[in-house]
Amino acid sequence: MIKVGIIGSTGYAGNELVRLLMQHPEAEIVWYGSRSYVGQKYADVFRNCFEIVPDECLDDNIEELCEKADVVFTATPQGYCAGIVNENVLSKTKIIDLSADFRIKDVATYEKWYGIEHKSPQFIEEAVYGLCEINRDKIKNCRLLANPGCYTTTSILTCYPLAKKGLIDLSTLIVDAKSGTSGAGRSAKQDNLFCEVNENMKAYGVASHRHTPEIEEQLGYASGENVVISFTPHLVPMNRGILVTAYATLKPGVTEEQVRAAYEECYKDEYFVRVLNKGVCPETKWVEGSNFVDVNFKIDPRVNRVIMMGASDNLVKGAAGQAVQNMNIMFGLPENTGLKLVPMFP
Repeated sequence: MIKVGIIGSTGYAGNELVRLLMQHPEAEIVWYGSRSYVGQKYADVFRNCFEIVPDECLDDNIEELCEKADVVFTATPQGYCAGIVNENVLSKTKIIDLSADFRIKDVATYEKWYGIEHKSPQFIEEAVYGLCEINRDKIKNCRLLANPGCYTTTSILTCYPLAKKGLIDLSTLIVDAKSGTSGAGRSAKQDNLFCEVNENMKAYGVASHRHTPEIEEQLGYASGENVVISFTPHLVPMNRGILVTAYATLKPGVTEEQVRAAYEECYKDEYFVRVLNKGVCPETKWVEGSNFVDVNFKIDPRVNRVIMMGASDNLVKGAAGQAVQNMNIMFGLPENTGLKLVPMFP
């Protein structure tokens, strides 16, 4: 059994990790970490775990935890993981970080977009970007993994085949994305109050959202180009879900058949990426509660643009599910172990 520790187990992503790992046949949670609820029963914090999780919440003592766990998930705010990781910890356990601390390879870019000093830049080069479908070979033997964000996972997987094949002019790429409110986390914020969110929809982080450089960097690796995009996220009044609609100009002479072939070739062996049939647009409801990403496209010949679409559950494939998928790869298990979740409906 893989012994698992979770720091930040009482956030939304942390609880989703608990939900997934409790039914994982090869994993055992040995540490429910939480700064806010130390000494309280986990099931009193999340009552969906009543008579399922008997444990109490522990502190975030990484030095003690790394002696007990084979892998530690840090479902924590930006800056936390970078502040605790060190050679002693990494020599004893693997870390899967759900924050952005090790996603971006350039320290200056990270510090500019996140507005904080990076506390352990010496580990950035070693850290592996954990988008499973793209970096699988690097993930297998890593000890420090940067789990991608929800917007980035869906945006990258939606655009990746066409960027990799050079079928689109990346200088024209616009990514428009919508997220459910759980993507903002569980802490109390005025903007997330029911009266603020209900029957409302708004753009936020316009031209400044922190996931922008992450998307640019990964699509740059795929294409071999310096990629700069326009990215606009929106908050919608639903609990879960990410919907991405991306627009780009096709390279001269590119046909619909070439675009379809790029998607099918890229994802033909991927369990968790479903390329939908022609004319079917992805919907968040059809991936809710699962680790699937549904993708498809439509070409508008009037303007020679392709509309790329993708949908995922921000708490599963966009956070905890992908983290478990990464754990499976790191420990030599089939990637879908504990993740054969049929999407919930209605």
